[in-house]
Amino acid sequence: MTITNHFIDIETQGGISIHNLNSYIQELLTANPVKNGYVLVFARHTTTALFINEYEERLLDDIKVYLEKLAPPDAKYLHNDLHLRVVPPDEPINGHSHLMAITLNNSEYIPIVEGNLALGTWQAVMLIDLDGPRKRNLLIQIFGE
Repeated sequence: MTITNHFIDIETQGGISIHNLNSYIQELLTANPVKNGYVLVFARHTTTALFINEYEERLLDDIKVYLEKLAPPDAKYLHNDLHLRVVPPDEPINGHSHLMAITLNNSEYIPIVEGNLALGTWQAVMLIDLDGPRKRNLLIQIFGE
């Protein structure tokens, strides 16, 4: 059994942005000896999430609208009362982003079969940044034989 850890950085856009990770992951698999096993993708931030779905432009817009209905950015959130807590000088007003993130996953496991991601025809592993623009860091852990 082999385990390798890889950290990748993704530069995100403003607001909610969604990024297809399939090519990043497949590139790591191509350079890795593991042919059968699993990939763990882990988002290392509290205002990001991961999910698997179809990477289609209109669906991505629907996802953004759906999340903004769940936690509207202009609603009142206690987390946004920055004067009531100790924060760095550049602390964003992002209570809504934290709430959106807890409705999603911060990790995904994907099977590896014969050196490739065993995803369905339309499936993509995606990072969603709920509070960009930022530089985001992901752990991609490959394990198997």
